[in-house]
Amino acid sequence: MNLSDLKALTDARWDHDLVPRLVDYVKVPAKSPGFDASWAAHGYLQSVVKEAYAWGAAQKIGGLELEIVALDGKTPCIYFDVPATGPFGNAKTVLFYGHLDKQPEMVGWREDLGPWKPVIEDGKLYGRGAADDGYAIYAALTIIGALDAQGTPRPRCAGIIETCEESGSPDLPAYLDLLAPRFGDVALVAGLDSGCGNYEQLWVTTSLRGLVGGTMTVEVLTEGVHSGKASGLVPSSMRIARQLLNRIDDPASGRVLDPAFHAEIPAERLEQARMAGTILGDQVWKEFPWVGCNHGPAVDDLAHTHAMPTTTDPVEGILARTWRPALSVTGASGFPSVDSAGNVLRPKTTFKLSLRIPPTVDGERATATMRKLLTENVPYNAKVSFDADWGATGWNAPETAPWLRRAADAASRAVYGKDAAWMGEGGTIPFMNMLGEKFPRAQFLITGVLGPHSNAHGPNEFLHIPYVKQLTVAVASIITAVPG
Repeated sequence: MNLSDLKALTDARWDHDLVPRLVDYVKVPAKSPGFDASWAAHGYLQSVVKEAYAWGAAQKIGGLELEIVALDGKTPCIYFDVPATGPFGNAKTVLFYGHLDKQPEMVGWREDLGPWKPVIEDGKLYGRGAADDGYAIYAALTIIGALDAQGTPRPRCAGIIETCEESGSPDLPAYLDLLAPRFGDVALVAGLDSGCGNYEQLWVTTSLRGLVGGTMTVEVLTEGVHSGKASGLVPSSMRIARQLLNRIDDPASGRVLDPAFHAEIPAERLEQARMAGTILGDQVWKEFPWVGCNHGPAVDDLAHTHAMPTTTDPVEGILARTWRPALSVTGASGFPSVDSAGNVLRPKTTFKLSLRIPPTVDGERATATMRKLLTENVPYNAKVSFDADWGATGWNAPETAPWLRRAADAASRAVYGKDAAWMGEGGTIPFMNMLGEKFPRAQFLITGVLGPHSNAHGPNEFLHIPYVKQLTVAVASIITAVPG
């Protein structure tokens, strides 16, 4: 394989075809069904699927089998299958994964940016979804087509591109049950929906935290009453909610308290965190948009200049966001806006809760523990409910096969000039557990383009165009190393 020629071919494809297509993709508000209950009527998901299908069908890839699969009442997906070339037989399969659904708009975008407004600036494509994860199908088929155009042998390649990943992939199990027999013996899962620690080398994701999500509501009164008349006698629903949350984590440190939410960190993951910490240094915490942070002063002076991270130690920072539990309140209701808030004691408080759990903690058990802590022995006998959205178990990769480690390092050195780096991610991708259970003998190349400041799910999300070009070549190199 001539990596220089392959890079020239794929770079040209990105510049003249893929980037313009992703610009059009950004414009479509193809929100995941969890954020658009009327997705079927709106037709946005169907639109991006049809567009990706039409593009794929036009590619000159020998033997490409491509179809839109749509089960009744479920979001559609794209399936593709391409036979092996050269000495590779079809006994082993590389399975590509991606998704085309998006997170909702989110507020706080820069004045000249927006979720559905594609803007290319300084080598970055701003807008919702291109990096997470609309590029995946385009990159996967480009990899296959480029290897074939160069005459480089490769294994059989198949793929599934879903449209409900951002909602927890509730429809994916049905499609896996339907399509898994067609995938054959999956030797490598290439998931392009993850992150990277920097834009200077290949990053492979080794683990993902799980997630307990739900809504807690604390009710004290049936309607609001004058705060001057009732406060002091009627307990505040906010104060009760605060006490209940204190059962989950320490308000001073943020440490999650119950041992049921913790897990032992494997030795291999500790060593990978140490290596990643050495590579990234202070970038582990500096990548976030701290209030008033200019990254200039010494660590000892940080407290006097801006908000502080929980730790400035790179290794501890990586472990804190990949292998330790953490609670966040991501939404609230029952609160009037500030400009319309009167002297009224509110009848109830509702919080949307997000508890990230270590990769090896069972999501359902964690959900049951969280419900028990929040709803039993409630102060003042208030009415408290906890409605769980899901209890998603995380994912911990199987032991890395020597061939994959060698191939990843070789690809990273050839493309970036540095060895590959291996690190856990703090987010939750439920499909990984599904794929792990469905293909227990497979190796996993989970990677992606969501690096520093890319801000997936948030305002000013972007795709780093130079990095995705390099990643395309690196992944192409790795799949040619799959044992026959």
